[in-house]
Amino acid sequence: MNLAIKDIRHSLFRFVLTCFGLGLLMTVVLAMIGIYNGLVSDALAAVKAPGADLWVVEAGTQGPFAESSTLPAITRDAVARLPGIRAAGAITYQTLEATHGTKVLRLYVIGSELGRPGGPARIVAGRGLARSHFELVADRKTGLSVGDTLRLGRNRFTVVGLTENAMNSGGDPAVFIPLADAITLQSELDPAAERVRAARGATPPEANNVAAVIARVEPGADLDRVAATIRQWKHLGVLTQAEQEQLLLASVVDRARRQIGLFLGILLTVSAVVIALIIYTMTMEKLKQIATLKLIGAPDRTILGLIVQQALILGTSGWAIGLGLILLVKDNFPRRVVLEPANALVLAGIIVVVCIAASGLGIRAALKVDPATALGG
Repeated sequence: MNLAIKDIRHSLFRFVLTCFGLGLLMTVVLAMIGIYNGLVSDALAAVKAPGADLWVVEAGTQGPFAESSTLPAITRDAVARLPGIRAAGAITYQTLEATHGTKVLRLYVIGSELGRPGGPARIVAGRGLARSHFELVADRKTGLSVGDTLRLGRNRFTVVGLTENAMNSGGDPAVFIPLADAITLQSELDPAAERVRAARGATPPEANNVAAVIARVEPGADLDRVAATIRQWKHLGVLTQAEQEQLLLASVVDRARRQIGLFLGILLTVSAVVIALIIYTMTMEKLKQIATLKLIGAPDRTILGLIVQQALILGTSGWAIGLGLILLVKDNFPRRVVLEPANALVLAGIIVVVCIAASGLGIRAALKVDPATALGG
């Protein structure tokens, strides 16, 4: 007869309720792990999407994600002619709001050249950009569908395709439009503002600038040597793909990552304390029964097994409930929740260790109980 199971059946409702409460706590822990992973994944999504080897940016800047970078669009031709460069493409990034029906969409607009690096990494519905004007590929998170139209600036764009997991570090879903339209969009003024500018005789803004030029090198080419060649041009800077990713994580999202990581650590600590208190309380409530077991000659290992088994059942049940709940609701979070199997397994291991460690308090109290307590009133 398994005493742990027998005791659980004796107070099944309270045990199930305790497991459910612990499961809700595990849901929060798993949600924070997923939000942390999602923050990192979202931050790197725009950097990884073009599949670039090198990012050519304005000299003295850290590129289009950490700070402003402006280059003449013709820089792409100069980069493309360098030895070792297989393909190059100009690209722009800007964030704006647009209205679709009754909804206001905050969008990360990426302008890229047709047939060159910089477009969406994968099309999951419809097709990619095929015309040089007024077409758009949107991330699914925008809520747009193939065939919808969306007004950006003074023009209307038709959604011709959908992609997934394309966004900026703030979680704003991306839309891809032709580079010429993106340059126009970032330089055009409201008609009233344009009239005021003309009346003042101000110079029109430069309408042929891009944020960066991305390049892919030939197979076997020396990446550092190609980068060194580009750096010889004093008006250009260059970052490798690895440097761009590291820079983004170290500067743009570092504070948010550390804050979520700290909160996650606090949650894990609170979870460990709660589990320890629950197990200790459950043991203290059974002191008379444990004394009875001692009185009839039950060995200490039987009592130890009772407490440890109940602690493990409680912890693993709470973990399973938490995992099930987060898998059900994670797609409803405003930001992407990325939960890898390894994350759930690591948390399970932590829960097992915490349960065994927390059992120590209960075991200590149980082993010290006097068998004569069973004879008391």
